[in-house]
Amino acid sequence: MSDTVNRVVLAYSGGLDTSVILKWLQQTYNCEVVTFTADLGQGEELEPARRKAEMAGVRPEHIFIDDLKEEFVRDYVFPMMRANALYEGLYLLGTSIARPLIAKRQIEIAQMVGADAVSHGATGKGNDQVRFELGYYALNPDIKVIAPWREWDLTSRTRLIEFAEAHQIPVSKDKRGEAPFSTDANLLHTSSEGKVLEDPWEEVPEYVFSRTVSPEEAPDTPEIITIDFERGDAVAVNGQGLSPASLLAKLNDYGHRHGIGRLDLVENRFVGMKSRGMYETPGGTILHLAHRAIEQLTLDRGAAHLKDELAPRYAELVYNGFWFSPEREMLQAAIDHSQAKVSGTVRLKLYKGSPHVIGRRSPNSLYSEKVVTFEDDQGAYDQRDAAGFIKLNALRLRLLGRRDR
Repeated sequence: MSDTVNRVVLAYSGGLDTSVILKWLQQTYNCEVVTFTADLGQGEELEPARRKAEMAGVRPEHIFIDDLKEEFVRDYVFPMMRANALYEGLYLLGTSIARPLIAKRQIEIAQMVGADAVSHGATGKGNDQVRFELGYYALNPDIKVIAPWREWDLTSRTRLIEFAEAHQIPVSKDKRGEAPFSTDANLLHTSSEGKVLEDPWEEVPEYVFSRTVSPEEAPDTPEIITIDFERGDAVAVNGQGLSPASLLAKLNDYGHRHGIGRLDLVENRFVGMKSRGMYETPGGTILHLAHRAIEQLTLDRGAAHLKDELAPRYAELVYNGFWFSPEREMLQAAIDHSQAKVSGTVRLKLYKGSPHVIGRRSPNSLYSEKVVTFEDDQGAYDQRDAAGFIKLNALRLRLLGRRDR
């Protein structure tokens, strides 16, 4: 290669793709490879990745397996939840929000070990290549990025397996042939795409779902839970204080049991194409609804409506990979300011695939039963004031009506 690379940090899962990439980097760039595996709560045993990296010749001190679950939820998921961010009105951004943290840690490791390049296994068709690389360049503008899927000629799974077998790379038996679908998982969600999911008319087969029981098979009895919030962040479930990652894991358990959080979505990728994916976000779906419920009590109408205008823009920035951009940070500052009084408790009923808010209370509530009551409000609100309010708002409509009559 024309560009000299001495050492590269690879985002490494130990699966077929990144195992092939590891060997390909060693051969193509004649460089030392440092592997980084992030534990984001994907629920998989990660030690096999260490053993595979050692078998590929990676030095033990250059194999990083980092538990990032608490940082992931505290510094990425929770700030996004404060924003009520939904991409295209539906997607809770489970894959998108993990990428900036992985990129950040890769750049930190590159600095620690003196690497001059980083690498990832994202394909040239997807969003993740953009998310990873925007993160890399924001944190180290001079880093070299190697994206094998945009360089090599291994254009099919069959070619990957042939390369692996030729280089004595272990290939799991279930990876032989065409996989039925591809998945990505972390503590917030699991996403599935490709193969059996590519026809948007066909229903998602039940075997694709891994994080939730079928709503039809969920318990016939509803379950009631409470979530406590402080300054916009969930801090307790059923009165039990929990760390961010433990709290999300607890809500995941409830969501799994009641079949909550399934989403069949055809979305617009940043690179221009539409794709069909199946997302499972059990705890995140419950948390999103609960956060909206506590804001209903504690946010002023103007602040609440402005947040609703900002949320789609925030979601688009996260989806497109601009977590480290100044505009996302500006939006975050405004959103976090709005959360100063967003504290209290939400009660939810979980039943057959859906969470339902059935109660909310807050010491900072703006709700006044005395003002809103249909009974005698004892002078808390003078209904005669509404006449002038209506006439002022009707003035332009009356002028238009007189003109156009």
